[in-house]
Amino acid sequence: MSKDKRKYSSEIVDGPEQAPSRAMLRAVGFESEDFKKPQVGIASTWSMVTPCNMHIDKLAESAARGADSVGSKAVIFNTITVSDGISMGTKGMRYSLVSREVIADSIETVVGGQGFDGLITIGGCDKNMPACLMAMARLNRPSIFVYGGSIKPGLNRTDVVSVFEAVGKHSEGSLSDIELLDIESSAIPGPGSCGGMYTANTMASAIEALGMSLPNSSAQEAISSSKLDDSLSAGEAMMHLITEDIKPRDIMTKAAFENAIAVVIALGGSTNAVLHLLAIAHEAKVNLNLNDFERIGKRTPVLADLRPSGNFLMSELIEIGGIVPLMKGMLEEGLIDGSQMTVTGKSLEENLSTYKTYPSNQEIVREVGNPIKPDSHLRILYGNLAPQGAVAKISGKEGLRFEGKAKVYDSEESAMKGILSNQVTEGDVLVIRYEGPKGAPGMREMLSPTSAIMGKGLGDKVAFLTDGRFSGGTHGFVVGHITPEAFDGGPIAFIKDGDFISIDAETNLINLDLSEEEIKRRKDIWVCPVADEEGGVLDKYRSLVTSASEGAVTTKK
Repeated sequence: MSKDKRKYSSEIVDGPEQAPSRAMLRAVGFESEDFKKPQVGIASTWSMVTPCNMHIDKLAESAARGADSVGSKAVIFNTITVSDGISMGTKGMRYSLVSREVIADSIETVVGGQGFDGLITIGGCDKNMPACLMAMARLNRPSIFVYGGSIKPGLNRTDVVSVFEAVGKHSEGSLSDIELLDIESSAIPGPGSCGGMYTANTMASAIEALGMSLPNSSAQEAISSSKLDDSLSAGEAMMHLITEDIKPRDIMTKAAFENAIAVVIALGGSTNAVLHLLAIAHEAKVNLNLNDFERIGKRTPVLADLRPSGNFLMSELIEIGGIVPLMKGMLEEGLIDGSQMTVTGKSLEENLSTYKTYPSNQEIVREVGNPIKPDSHLRILYGNLAPQGAVAKISGKEGLRFEGKAKVYDSEESAMKGILSNQVTEGDVLVIRYEGPKGAPGMREMLSPTSAIMGKGLGDKVAFLTDGRFSGGTHGFVVGHITPEAFDGGPIAFIKDGDFISIDAETNLINLDLSEEEIKRRKDIWVCPVADEEGGVLDKYRSLVTSASEGAVTTKK
């Protein structure tokens, strides 16, 4: 193997002076001939912290076998993960988005320190997936992402969101203790990421559309032979990327990000995709901003009838072919750019040409001419309540406009108590603030309160605003990522109970019915009620993080 194919590892293992390095590597399984091979780091997010990742060790081993079989030397290493579903509704959720930065930093650290020539990352939960892409973009070494795969449905087609919504029904008295326990005990049957078009499946689809995973990697169940084969194939594909020196920034172009945004919209995906794609683009040095989401949203319809707003599960989309036929149809309609390079070494159009369209009798994905919604469900809103932007998730089922009086809470916990004790009623605009990237700190997801609202039957009767964010499992009339956030003295900090708020998803406006003078008066007397952290990673994060409208990243431009 010529030295140029070992662009980084040769520094670690070549020459008499590197004998100590080779000695250490022999102890972890290297043979003499391995020092002449390109080294491929395999970042595994395996842990028993969450069902999303509990099987990924087997996928990492499969990827390593694939890499070894084509003449490279695989080295598996681990990174952390935090479970959103477990930490949701608690102070622990503050660490979720923070973990994205920690994971990206840790992968960069290992790959840079060990001198790997290529990188495979395997992710299976909401934050470790974008973190993997952020690290790949920073390092800019030949790389492939492998999705850990979706979970099988629970009993009676239940999933994790079914459990959260059951809590709301239980508080209403419409679900008994035994019925709640039954749902809790059967909704999550084993390994894999949450089973709707929630954040994990949204990001897997976006990454595939971006060109950074092999075709159909986003649409395989976690426990399946196809997922093991996908991991093996990723390992095998690395040698071509290394030989041809095809790097992430060659693939993750502005047009590729636009493809990813379009596919997320067509699938009815999570608002978190906005935050994460902005962050990945930042690391890839691509100029992506909120206006790009608005521009692409005007021309891209919602086509997939998937949960949480729709009816079908990811496992059912997998049965009809996954997202490849969707992208094939979008390509034919000019909604995505097929010329973009992918990790196969071929263009997106070349990849799609070998796949079939959906079966004619399926009901999950509609034709472009018969959409569920003619334009995006992800709305970028501006107005005196969000001068720097906000992200709404409005499918249209809840209506496209909402007006009402504010019911304000300064934390998720206080809001949850208010919802469960019937303080929030029909016509209210529920406001939860001081939950932004700095305010929480960590920009917690609001799945517990939104699920409680749905469980109480208020999903289309209440609007929900926050400077925090929403789970991919959230549905209803919701607006998050409001910037500037309350902690920074954004207008959301000055709302009082009873203030009139209007939200319009057609004109993309969100306004507080107050004069500029009154807003300024309130700002002049405002004192932030959030105390500083006592140190540690949350304090470090708060001091570095940018706004949600910039992806909530902690690295400089």
